[in-house]
Amino acid sequence: MRNWKNYNESLVKRGEILLDFDVIDKWDYELEEINKGKEGRKFVYPDSFIKLLGYMRAYFHLPYRQTEGVVREHASDTLPSIPHYSNISRRINRLDIKINDNDKSSLHDDTFVIAIDATGVKVTNRGEWIRHKWNVKRGYLKIHVAVDIKRKRILSLEVTSEEVHDGKVLPELIEDITIKQNKEIDTTIVDGAYDNNNNFQILSFRGIKPAIKVRKNSRCRKTNHYLRNKTVKIQRTDLAKWKDSVSYGQRWIVESVFSCIKRMFGEYVTAIRFENMIKRIDYVESIIV
Repeated sequence: MRNWKNYNESLVKRGEILLDFDVIDKWDYELEEINKGKEGRKFVYPDSFIKLLGYMRAYFHLPYRQTEGVVREHASDTLPSIPHYSNISRRINRLDIKINDNDKSSLHDDTFVIAIDATGVKVTNRGEWIRHKWNVKRGYLKIHVAVDIKRKRILSLEVTSEEVHDGKVLPELIEDITIKQNKEIDTTIVDGAYDNNNNFQILSFRGIKPAIKVRKNSRCRKTNHYLRNKTVKIQRTDLAKWKDSVSYGQRWIVESVFSCIKRMFGEYVTAIRFENMIKRIDYVESIIV
């Protein structure tokens, strides 16, 4: 049963937004560090301050002009000068945003069971009527995530264009977790979009148990990876039993992550350039984590 007291408290905490301007304490030191060896005009604002504005903008769905207005109203007496919205835009889109792992103490206690899936985010807020009336291609980005089933946390994330198939991104997510983050994965749970020999082979090579729901028309073939043939036989014999054996139902946790993202931050991005769209998604995901 759901603990409604804890759930209600978590909803209340979403409103506890602290705009921490303690970055001012290290203002001069940070500027000195980032300006070392810089050619041309020196930076006037440190990266930590710009990153704070980026988080604030993502959380409150603010355009850049309104972001400048918030700073002007709340920190005009504290800051040496107020950044122009165009400067905020350029600096935010140049920052390297990474997903922070705040629970590092328990990350290596055991192996991980992960679920991988993808969702779409619109690149414009055009309505459905406009799209049908004028045959306007709306377009969207794809967000591919790998979620730790036990801790319900995003371990890896990739943003691609809509043309990239879900199954082709799995190797990148697995590599990021196992090699770059040095984490050990026990099982990977995915749907039929990831059913291909290459993914079975990669998971097998990494020593990861593949919990992949194969397509309905799948057949055992000599060219298949042996684990895929084995999975096809088991699922054709008793699909429900296979789902229970790999806890396939836990894949719903990924859908919950996507639902949380879109409810809190909307279903579209406001940036025009593709690289800035990705930066926007990175900000959102780092806040979620």
